[in-house]
Amino acid sequence: MIVGHLPRSVLALVCAAAVGLGACATRPDPADTEAVEEFRANNDPLEPLNRGMYFVNEGLDTLVIRPAAEAYRIFLPPELRSGVRNVLGNLRTPVILVNDLLQGETDRAGVTIGRFVLNTTLGVGGIFDVATGFGLPGHAEDFGQTLAIWGVSEGPYLFIPFLGPSNPRDLVGFGVDAASNPLTWISGNEFFDAATNTRIVLQGLDTREGLIEPLDAVRNSSLDPYATIRSAYRQRRAAEIMNRDTAAPAARGTGFGAGTGGAGQAR
Repeated sequence: MIVGHLPRSVLALVCAAAVGLGACATRPDPADTEAVEEFRANNDPLEPLNRGMYFVNEGLDTLVIRPAAEAYRIFLPPELRSGVRNVLGNLRTPVILVNDLLQGETDRAGVTIGRFVLNTTLGVGGIFDVATGFGLPGHAEDFGQTLAIWGVSEGPYLFIPFLGPSNPRDLVGFGVDAASNPLTWISGNEFFDAATNTRIVLQGLDTREGLIEPLDAVRNSSLDPYATIRSAYRQRRAAEIMNRDTAAPAARGTGFGAGTGGAGQAR
């Protein structure tokens, strides 16, 4: 999704999250060192607010988002979904390239450019990922990662309906990535507006479709799905910031949220 095109209701929830910063979780007794350490490790001082937002998101997901993702899976065969995912990843090249350069990753920037050229030409507009076969595997970068490389602290954990797990650093990065993507500014007629809205919807459907089984597993097996998702998100972000090729299985399974570099789009 792109911030500038989010529904007003979602933006209102984001604002509510910001206003609710005072709704902090009760800090444990300083004498209980284990509880204090766990509190710090979770980095979730706004837990009551976040759990409320998670509850709202679960309702929206059950009623609207997951059924839409299931329909997307049913009506689009795997080959077509793969093509959609590849095109979405190709369209995100400007954001990845900018952040490669801002992080001083010139080699990765070269790979990003090479992938775009090969996939746009030989890959028929990005439908086919031919670049991987030429030794240029995909990767994701976003401004939240760039800020982390620059030494900016993540801030407290946040959960925002529709956007999912995040933190202040990644929310800022999410907005900057949207602003740095030329596609954000292409408008002015019905065709471009329809194309932009279609891209946003497909991006959301593609991400959620890839998470059907992992999130179902978390809901069915975890005693506290909220805490599991929180831990997995933070593990995944740490792996992405360090440019590790793989993250913990749990982190891979719940790789969504604001500022994750577009879950699934670098595959």
